Amino acid sequence: MSTIKLSEMTQSQRDRLAFVELRLRFLGEIRRQDLVARFGIQAAAATRDLGQYRELGPRNLDYDTKGKVYVRGEWFRPVFEFPAERVLTWLSQGFGDSEPLRLRPLMACEGSILRSNLDLEMLSVLTRAIHKKSAVEISYRALSSGLTTREIVPFALADSGLRWHVRAFDRRSGEFRDFVLGRLDDASILQGPVADHERPDQDIQWNRITELELVPHPANVQHPDTIEAEYNMDGGVLKVRARAAMAGYLLRRWNVDCTDDHSLKGGEYHLWLRNRQALYGVTNLVLAPGYGEPSKEW
Repeated sequence: MSTIKLSEMTQSQRDRLAFVELRLRFLGEIRRQDLVARFGIQAAAATRDLGQYRELGPRNLDYDTKGKVYVRGEWFRPVFEFPAERVLTWLSQGFGDSEPLRLRPLMACEGSILRSNLDLEMLSVLTRAIHKKSAVEISYRALSSGLTTREIVPFALADSGLRWHVRAFDRRSGEFRDFVLGRLDDASILQGPVADHERPDQDIQWNRITELELVPHPANVQHPDTIEAEYNMDGGVLKVRARAAMAGYLLRRWNVDCTDDHSLKGGEYHLWLRNRQALYGVTNLVLAPGYGEPSKEW
């Protein structure tokens, strides 16, 4: 039984041990060098940290002598309690300072995000598969087909602004698609190779970068300088570079009028897409407000 208590550790110690757990749980492995590089400590200190973490979670890590790396144990049980949002922030933006403690905020803070049913263990299956470039078998609840079982090859997480997705090749449809994390019912890593056509460099929509030119809405905004200041526009234009696979989400989240004649009415439409032709060939434009079909000259 462990004689170490988290409450008796310094904050810097908890930071490092939380980092160990995040790497093990969601990437499936950690090396001493990961601690050395992240925290600027000596190799001997990294070894002590790994030993302390082993005391806290004796079955959480094993040492792979062949690969010279600590790997997630088969009977892994979390030591730290991480909110899903914090984990997603770490995965998308890097490890921040301090492991999560239930402290009062410095000031009143509220959000407007609807919480989804996101299981962190299923998330960890996806993130480990992404890290190892493996396929995954999932049970997925789709709007069109209900609960189905399919094989996917995930390679990236994506935040639409409203919810999180995993970008993956779907072996059932033979296409690259987005899967809503909250609709996953089960997930397990599959053994075996990934085919060349399933790899992320073959995802045209993901690899294509489009530049969107957003301007104050000509009809709905009485004082365009207000919008220009809010978005720090340069010469009355905000240029946004986005992956084609993410463009529809961005335009929907910010209520960008994508009609060719800026004809959408309503106070929610503060922005208009000036260069509609930039969206030619983008596949998820059902999300883009007012886009419809591109004009014939495109």
